[in-house]
Amino acid sequence: MLKRFLSGLILIALCAFAVSGLPLPAKTTVAPGGEILRLHVIAASDSDADQRTKLAVRDAILPLFSEAESYEDARAFLLSHGREIQRTAEAVLDARGLDYGVQLSLGTETFPDRTYGDTLFPAGEYDALCVRLGAAQGHNWWCVLFPPLCIVSETGEPVDLDDIEPESALWNWIKSLF
Repeated sequence: MLKRFLSGLILIALCAFAVSGLPLPAKTTVAPGGEILRLHVIAASDSDADQRTKLAVRDAILPLFSEAESYEDARAFLLSHGREIQRTAEAVLDARGLDYGVQLSLGTETFPDRTYGDTLFPAGEYDALCVRLGAAQGHNWWCVLFPPLCIVSETGEPVDLDDIEPESALWNWIKSLF
């Protein structure tokens, strides 16, 4: 009986916290700027074909940065291999029969809050490789190139962190009580 009472009390407390709308704090907060390099790919339009192309360009570019072991490495690679990155993106467009072009830029861009695992990247300005496809009027995709948080699976396919279902030991314990 006491076990059920305590379980119910814990469940009520968790529900109250969830309903309060307060976000769970990240264990680490990164200062905007600093040694962070982000990737920002902007689709030509919001058509299904252009959105798929945006993701294909992303998939082609991400592996190029796999050897970067520091912010300096990632930035140096970008600056010394810009033509290779450009050709890689253009090859995706060519393979799809698209001729609207690719524009690369390295600069500071403003990004919203984003949490990766236990790390919060607060809204602010960050260095970013921006890849604009065609008129760049479509929805965009972005991640953190360095430190490497554009997660790629063992097959080389990028994994969108929004698609990962977290496992909670606390939640599993609460479910086991019932």
